[in-house]
Amino acid sequence: MAAAQPETSSRFTNPPGYSFPHHRLSLVQRFPEKQPIVLVACGSFSPITYLHLRMFEMAVDYVRQNTDFEVMGGYVSPVSDKYKKPGLLSAKDRVNMCTLATEQTSSWLMVDPWEAFQSYQRTAVVLDHFEHEINTVLGGVQGRHVRVVLLAGSDLISTMSEPGVWSENDLDHILGKYGVFIVERAGSDMDQATEALARWRHNIFFVPQLIQNDVSSTKVRLFIRRGLSVRYLLPAAVVEYIEQNHLYLDDAPAQQDKKEEGSSRKLAS
Repeated sequence: MAAAQPETSSRFTNPPGYSFPHHRLSLVQRFPEKQPIVLVACGSFSPITYLHLRMFEMAVDYVRQNTDFEVMGGYVSPVSDKYKKPGLLSAKDRVNMCTLATEQTSSWLMVDPWEAFQSYQRTAVVLDHFEHEINTVLGGVQGRHVRVVLLAGSDLISTMSEPGVWSENDLDHILGKYGVFIVERAGSDMDQATEALARWRHNIFFVPQLIQNDVSSTKVRLFIRRGLSVRYLLPAAVVEYIEQNHLYLDDAPAQQDKKEEGSSRKLAS
């Protein structure tokens, strides 16, 4: 099946006052012989953790050592409030925390609030939005087309291989047109998960975690509710923002705590 056609600009609805962030997007290649790419991580980021940030660095290391790509920038794209996920803080707070984390700890990561401040958007449409902004509006890099690639944890590839979770068209669009870097987690059986995705195997890149880290947003929320310290699990500015705004303090039923604790093995929530 051929990859679905990209969305046209008329299909994109921008939030009020929106402008695409590109202040850290490198518009000049250091290695012109390589294909320029941009990494995009979609997710709740409630809150963003050091592991979310480390995923980008691990992906860059993998790209340098194993591919003919050159990373021109990285984007965090927090999901809309309409996603209705347990523990999902307001888009405003999540975007603020992501901005603090990227601006104060990185020289190349950016936060795009496009997805966060409107109705729920499918991942395929979000990637189309980046494709449009970077290649159509900005004109790519030195006139060259920039490939947009999804960055995610190993839990994503597991859901993609489960029948009925993702539409076939979206899978073909995401994996066929864009591709994905998957940061592996210890104990994950990626071979079984990718059997159902074999036809896109050439566009699925597995990034090993050389130093294991199982920090998750779910665990952070549990720690905060139980009065435990989360310092050094998140950037200091994010911890301060959470404390100053008294976030994640709502008491949760014991059953919800158990449910979240069981699901916190995921690489990133």
